[in-house]
Amino acid sequence: MARKIGSRYTAHQILGRGSAGTVWLGEGPDGPVAVKLLREDLASDQELVGRFVQERSALLGLEHPHVVSVRDLVVDGNDLALVMDLVRGTDLRTRLDRERRLAPEAAVAIVADVADALAAAHAAGVVHRDVKPENVLLDMQGPLGPGGSHPALLTDFGVAKLIDSPRRATAGRATAPTTRIIGTPDYLAPEIVEGLPPRAAVDIYALATVLYELLAGFTPFGGGHPGAVLRRHVTETVVPLPGIPDELWQLIVQCLAKAPASRLRASELSVRLRDLLPMLAGMPPLDVDEPDDAEPEPAAPEEPSADPVRRRSVVPLVPGSATDSNRDTHTSMRVPGPDELAGGALGTARVPRPAGGHRPGSARHRAEAARKRRLTLSAVAVALAAAVGLGSWLALSGGDEPKPRQDNKQSVPRVP
Repeated sequence: MARKIGSRYTAHQILGRGSAGTVWLGEGPDGPVAVKLLREDLASDQELVGRFVQERSALLGLEHPHVVSVRDLVVDGNDLALVMDLVRGTDLRTRLDRERRLAPEAAVAIVADVADALAAAHAAGVVHRDVKPENVLLDMQGPLGPGGSHPALLTDFGVAKLIDSPRRATAGRATAPTTRIIGTPDYLAPEIVEGLPPRAAVDIYALATVLYELLAGFTPFGGGHPGAVLRRHVTETVVPLPGIPDELWQLIVQCLAKAPASRLRASELSVRLRDLLPMLAGMPPLDVDEPDDAEPEPAAPEEPSADPVRRRSVVPLVPGSATDSNRDTHTSMRVPGPDELAGGALGTARVPRPAGGHRPGSARHRAEAARKRRLTLSAVAVALAAAVGLGSWLALSGGDEPKPRQDNKQSVPRVP
């Protein structure tokens, strides 16, 4: 059913849903558009509407071939919407769900496109804050690139900042320190987990996490309760992926550095990635399996609890609201305290394992080891029982056998 969006646009059908709202296929004065209609509860927030209007120039001024451009911003009654370019294709999460992991050449080409988009945004003073496969669109009508990759475009610039900026302090009062984390747990840079303001380097960390995920099929620090994921970002070192060139691995490690200043800038990352493309040509996807997730940790107070069955940490954006089926994992969480970040080994170091195997120390690995121990003990018990039974039979049957005659006389050879 069609609906009017302001006075210039008409939304015809739903293309997708996310934690912040619904994306519609729409029509405007200049042809087809994508309309991101934010939830009504967000549209009724006058403070958010004010921020929306304040950010208008930044959102409308970001133009780049690998950025999904915002054409207009609509504030009309209960409607709060971003009117964007329509990209004919799918998002990177959908492709990753279908293929599980990508060949290195295609993965690097896609990430290089996104790095170009971030370079343009950072030069304009805009930090994305929520780089993840769900926010990368693949233009199926564009020319094929290295490894058969479609052109990648980054979308949802500014949405995280618009929706999740902390409330302004009451006049005359000092602003309280940041006590919550905004973003998607799997892709959050360590400095955000520690409560520092997001700078351009957080986007580089998130993009390197996306590259790791495209290659491996899983994120380097994800899995289990969101609190465990946040702690891994701060305390754990990324585990190497077998089978990729050392130059590519060192690039990933540098961009996943805990210190923001150690990471590359977006423009540098793009150039370095494209330089690596020739050596990746024809390389097949990696043959590794996702690590077994450790047991989920109990939820801390004030934190939304996660479903331990799901692979990713799906948490609703607004407390009390239902999670979305599209695995959009954007969330707001309490900043962990130092003791929580330093706490135990539960849910740490997710080591990639060869296809068909279990990660040493994982729950499945321990269960398999216990099963083997039980089999070994059973075999030993059977062997002991057999030995005892044989000894008993020999003891019982020993009196029935004829004993050899003992003769004290010495045998004298006969003389012929």
